[in-house]
Parts: sequence; C-alpha cells; structure tokens
Amino acid sequence: MSTTPPRPSSPAAPQRRGPRTPAAPPPQPARVPYASVPRRRPRWAMRAATTLSVVVLASAGIGHAVVSSLDAGIIRVDPFKDMKNRPPTGHGMNVLLVGTDGRDKISEQERRRYRLGGQPCHCTDTMMIVHLSADRERASVVSLPRDSYARLPAYTDPKTGRQHAPHAVKLNAAYAEGGPALTVRTVEDMTHLKIDHYLEVDFTTFMRTVDVLGGVQVCTAAPLKDSYTGLDLPAGTHTLSGGQALQYVRSRHIDAASDLGRMKRQQRFLAALIERATSSRVLLNPMKFRDVTRAVLGSVRADQGFHTDELLDLGRAMRNFSPSSSEFTTVPIAQTSYPVPGLGSTVKWDQAKAEKLFSTLREDRPLAAGRPARRPDTAVAVEVAPAGIRVQVENGTGTVGLGRRVDTALRTAGFATTGQPLDAQQRGVRRTQVLYDPRWDRSARTLAAALPGSDLRAVPGQGATMRVIVGSDHRAVRKVRVEDPAQSAARVLRGDEVACG
Repeated sequence: MSTTPPRPSSPAAPQRRGPRTPAAPPPQPARVPYASVPRRRPRWAMRAATTLSVVVLASAGIGHAVVSSLDAGIIRVDPFKDMKNRPPTGHGMNVLLVGTDGRDKISEQERRRYRLGGQPCHCTDTMMIVHLSADRERASVVSLPRDSYARLPAYTDPKTGRQHAPHAVKLNAAYAEGGPALTVRTVEDMTHLKIDHYLEVDFTTFMRTVDVLGGVQVCTAAPLKDSYTGLDLPAGTHTLSGGQALQYVRSRHIDAASDLGRMKRQQRFLAALIERATSSRVLLNPMKFRDVTRAVLGSVRADQGFHTDELLDLGRAMRNFSPSSSEFTTVPIAQTSYPVPGLGSTVKWDQAKAEKLFSTLREDRPLAAGRPARRPDTAVAVEVAPAGIRVQVENGTGTVGLGRRVDTALRTAGFATTGQPLDAQQRGVRRTQVLYDPRWDRSARTLAAALPGSDLRAVPGQGATMRVIVGSDHRAVRKVRVEDPAQSAARVLRGDEVACG
C-alpha cells in the first residue's frame, strides 16, 4: 500500500501590517513625499520581447519549411559528373549563372507583346560568374560574352556516345553541344576558377521574379529603343514589370555597343534587382520570401548540391547587403571582332587582364577595392567623336530662333555645325528627326544620342552632312563622349553607382 510522502512545510505567511519591508537591511530613512519610485519593467515589455523571439524563430522555421518543400521541385542536373583536374578550391562561393531561352513556357499573348516570336533555341543567352565572398558580405558578378572565342575540351556526346576532339567555338556553343557539363568544363578551363554551383534560369523565371517583387526601378540617361524587342523607354526613371524587364535585358540593337552594351544593362538591372529585394525587406518577410522563392524556383535548373541550406545562406547574406555590397564587370576584352575561320567574328579576351581578374576572385578580394564610388556621368557614351560629324540644323516649328539655339548647343557639344540654321520646309514637326545617309550610320547614332527622343531616318544618297529637323519636343542637347565599348564593359560598377536619383 503506497503512502503519500509528506509535503515540505511552507514558511509562515507574513502578517499584513502595512507595506512589506526587508528584515535584514538596516532601517531606511524616511521617504520624501511625492519622490519618484523606481519602477519594475512592466510585464507587457517582457511579453513583447518573448513574442518577438517566438516570431523570429517561427519566421526562420517558416522560411526553412517553405524552401525545403520547394527544394524537391527543382530540376536537377549534374554539371560536375566525371570532371577531373579541376582548378583548386578558392575562398568564397562561385556560382555559374546561365540564362536560357524559355519562350516555349510563355503564353502566346506575352510572346506577341514582348516580341518573343520564333522557335525556342534552348541555348544560352546570358552567362555570368557570381562570386559570393566567404564572409557573405559582398557579391561580385562577372559577365562572359556569349560570342567569346573558346576552345572546347575533348568530350563524349552523352546522347550519341560520339567522341569529339578539342575545337574552337563561340562560348555559348558549349551549352548547345554538351549542355551544363561541357559549359562548366569550358568556363573552368578559360578562367582557372572552380565553379561550386550551377544555376540555370529561363525567361519565365526572370519575368515572374520581377513581378513578384512589384517591379524593378531603372534609370536611363538617354532614350532606349529597340525595334527587335519592342523596348521603347524615354530618358528618365521607370519601374519595369517582368515583361518590360525582359525587353530591357535582351535588347542589343540600341547602339554600337551591341552585346557589350546589353551586358552592361543586364548588370545595371541585376544591381537594381538586388537593391529592390533588400530595400523592400522582402527577405525579412517569410510570406514574401516564400512568393519570391516560388517564382525563382518555378523553372530553374540547378546542380545536385544546391539545396535548401545554400538558398537560405544566400538569403541571409542578402539581408545584410547594401547597394555598395554588389559589384559588376565584364571579362577584359582585347578584340571585339576577332575573326576565326568557320566561326566568323568572335570576342577575344585580354588574357593577362582576365587572369588578374579571376585571381582576385580566387583570393576573395573585392574588384573595386580602394576605389571611391564614381559620380554618375551625364554624358552619353558614343562610338564616333562629334568633331567629325557635319550637321545642318533646320527649324521645323513656329518658335522663332529655335534653330539658332540648337545649332549653337550642338556646336558647343563638339559637333561641326554649318552655323547657318534654316527653316524646314515641313512645319509643325512634333518629334525631332535626324536624317542621315546609311553609309554614316555610326555618326548618325552619335548625333541622335545628343538629341534625346529624336527619330533616326535613313536617306540614301544624302551624303556625309546630317540634317536635324528640330521638333516641338526638343528640350536640350546632351553631352556625348567617345568610349570604346570593350573598355566601358570592363569597368567595375558598384551597386551604389546605378541607383536612380
């Protein structure tokens, strides 16, 4: 028969004879009337602190649970299979980010709206190396031109079993011939940089991610117009939706810089995308983080080692990012039109400068170390110097003296104007026009850059003198500067140098 153990005796309850006073301390002096009494921390503060801790832990748990559930849906590839003699492991993490054509997953309406006609090519449209520093406080992004001259290593076609000897190609052909595995091998051979992870993103992923973030803000000093993609942005600040952003990063027929100019715009957009994600505190909101993660992982392909922990690691790193935490550049280029028999014109790297760049990444050092942020340059980069461009100005409006003012402004900007502006035969012109002979199209683009919003009109047989018919939309002449597209692309750009305003 069990017995209940006796309860320990309780201390005697104190008698209620007024306020409690400690017995041990010596007597206290009389309290001054109305003196302030030290207050204990209110219970609501303790509850708030406890609640906050629970919320933080719950948020982390929700984020991990969400990403874990989506992790299984990522399409897996094995770009590192059977790879030997790889470069040594450096410091930090290197991700090869590949953008591919995925227009077959976009609705017919979107394909028409954003000029995505034609058949999907299942090829690489963009290639970047993203280096995340070991302390997770800096991201360095290096663009690799898709037309870069490259030599594919010997490989065996996984589909046919056919063996291929090393041969020269353009870099984007590595994906077309051997998929992610051959792409990684080729990039490692060219950069001597070990790739830790592989991520492949298509058009659909890109558009959905931008839309989930509520759009991304970009600013442009000069109008951007590309009839191939349908991009048409006046000078100024714009918040781009997913489809508009796709037009922005795909356009390569805006100026003479072609693909190099397109890569610079991609870098600027990626900087703005990072700024948008961090400044809007998306990464601190579990539900918003879930939506962004779903958009990103909706149609991404990744290596088998890129899992939940890596995604959360990137998310935690970006929470501490500021605009200056990201830096962007393009691999240094020696020749933008390097002819190769059977390939045509390719982009040849500057091997000495490229090795220095990738050595900096291997050593986990910032690309822009010790360099203060550059002030935004309001001058537009052009290919042809204005001093060699002869211009005849014509006033197409009823505003007296407008032709003279434009002529003077163009001459001040360095153009060789006639100094004798005329009245145009056509009156009431709304939009300024630049009439040019197609043989001098590069010079015409320089002149159009100095006249924001102007229309270029080819007039065969006109000769070397450009004609500017000033419209009522004219506001000012913009300064231009000559710059080699390759040198411009290789300049390191920090995220705080592209923020609008």
